[in-house]
Formats: sequence, structure tokens, C-alpha cells
Amino acid sequence: MSDLYDLSVTSITGDTVQLSDYAGKVVLVVNVASACGLTPQYAGIKTLFDDNKEQGFAVLAFPCNQFGAQEPGTDAEILDFATCTYDATFPMFSKLEVNGPGESELYTWLKAQAGDGADISWNFEKFLIDREGNVVERFGPMTTPEQIAPRVAELL
Repeated sequence: MSDLYDLSVTSITGDTVQLSDYAGKVVLVVNVASACGLTPQYAGIKTLFDDNKEQGFAVLAFPCNQFGAQEPGTDAEILDFATCTYDATFPMFSKLEVNGPGESELYTWLKAQAGDGADISWNFEKFLIDREGNVVERFGPMTTPEQIAPRVAELL
């Protein structure tokens, strides 16, 4: 596996999505959770998406329950929470694992491309991908969307 655009994922509503649909866009991939102390980052992620989507920016949010069981709900419950609580309009995907034996192929690829292969440390870890499909930066969970905004602007 060497190309992001060869991968597919499952949307939060159960549809298969080809990541090639995002070719030519700047993309932020983030693992989210509904019951985490960092969950308020949803608001900043929404603002970052809304402010930049017309320039070719996308956010791909992947719920994950591997950290403190902070995303226990079904995909339908997660989508309802994100849209009702934070008016999330960016693409969301089916719950997945970001570490370990059940790790999704996407996260295996992201960690390898980020250069260190290190496990995801917690909810709301972020990967910034340029228009050519290259991971250009990995941000820890405490890095807010507002702190990432200038980097996104550079890539757009």
C-alpha cells in the first residue's frame, strides 16, 4: 500500500467511500470521540472546515472507541451527537480502530507516512494531507484546530 487514493473507507451511514474522491484536496484526518474532554474540538473542526471547504479543504472524521471507551455509541448515535451538538457537516465515517491488531488500513498508512509509525496516543490526533495525498504533518490531540488553521491556509 503506497497511495492514499487506493484506499476505501465506510461512511458513518454505511456507504463505501473511495479516498480517491478527495484527490486534489487538502485533507485533515482526525479520530473523534463523543465523550472525551477534547470533544469540544468538534466546534473548531467545523469552523476550520466551513472556512476552507470552498478552497478545496476536507475534514475526514473517524470515531474511535479505543481511548477510555469514550466513543461507545453506534454509528447512528455518533452521527446524531455530532450533528445535533456541533452541527458537524464534514464527512464522518464508521467507527474504527486506530491502533493494534484491528487497526484500519487507513491508520496504518497514515502512521507510516507520518514517518515514525507511532501509535495514536488519544482521541483527536490529526493528520494533515496535501493536495498530492502526502501526509505533511501529524498533530497531537492537544493541538487545536485553531492552531492548525495557518498550516491549512499555507497548503490551500
